[in-house]
Amino acid sequence: MESKPPSASGGHLWPWSRPTPAVGITARPGMFAGNRKMGLPAREDKNMIKRTALVTVVGRPNVGKSTLVNAMVGEKVSIVTPKPQTTRNRIFGVAERGETQLVFADTPGFHRARTKLGDYMVHVVEESVEDDVDAICLVVEPKANIGRQEEGLIQRIKASKAPAVLVINKIDTVEKPELLPVIALYAKALDWAAVVPVSARRGQGMGELFDELEKFAKEDQQLFPEDMVTDQTTRQMCAEIIREKLLLNLQSEVPHGTAVEITTFTEREDGVTEITATIYCERESHKGIIIGKNGEMLKAVGEAARRDMEKLLETKVYLNTWVKVKENWRDSGANLRTFGYTE
Repeated sequence: MESKPPSASGGHLWPWSRPTPAVGITARPGMFAGNRKMGLPAREDKNMIKRTALVTVVGRPNVGKSTLVNAMVGEKVSIVTPKPQTTRNRIFGVAERGETQLVFADTPGFHRARTKLGDYMVHVVEESVEDDVDAICLVVEPKANIGRQEEGLIQRIKASKAPAVLVINKIDTVEKPELLPVIALYAKALDWAAVVPVSARRGQGMGELFDELEKFAKEDQQLFPEDMVTDQTTRQMCAEIIREKLLLNLQSEVPHGTAVEITTFTEREDGVTEITATIYCERESHKGIIIGKNGEMLKAVGEAARRDMEKLLETKVYLNTWVKVKENWRDSGANLRTFGYTE
């Protein structure tokens, strides 16, 4: 699944370019069995890809961008938590139907940055909108209000001149008549190529969204090899899984100040994959919280992460975790580069 380890836990190459991945996660038999009920194809259906489209997905934090990309791909390629700024890098996810391949670029939530890491995340969003893409999806909640983040993104979408699709997510939380003022308000802000109401969490509207985005596909060879679902390596995804469990188990600011580095990744002769991960935090007090009383918190995080890793790798996993302090690493250019958050 992984031909070589990356230099860091989550970095991507810049400047922006159409993806040409050499390594990544590939599909497994039965992985996409749930796609048909969403109106999407099962990946077992082999087709020659003739048309492709690169689609950037943007929006404010916590609107469900990563959940949407995961639903379109049919596999969890981006971690998901209720906390803002879960996604830190641009992550590619691949969806196919018939002769069309759609490559989604999941991006961090567009927000007001307070650290150098935040600056990097905002820059990822801006670059993802401004450069060469075939379409842009702006994901919003079903609220008749255009906030500062949406206003900023709409201005950047206008400047890009790329066709834009308004995706109104979380429609399972409102009644249908409540969508009308939302659509009317956003219609005044931009000439959308399409407006698609969806519930990414429930898989509703995925087929309709594919239908709309397929219109922007161009005749071209596939951007990703057959059955590859993301540009991330297994090492990167394992680091993200641990970070997800930290976000889910820890409160307040502590999990936002964590970074994860996979230091060893070894497939043993007995079939067990041995992984050593270092969790970095910004304060000694945070280190104590992550470890927990008698190591209970770190144990809970590790056990939850190991279960997900075993599903991903389809093998037994021995996970060894360490916690270290790098004070204020989110405002250190050198540390950001070490963790792969660099242009």
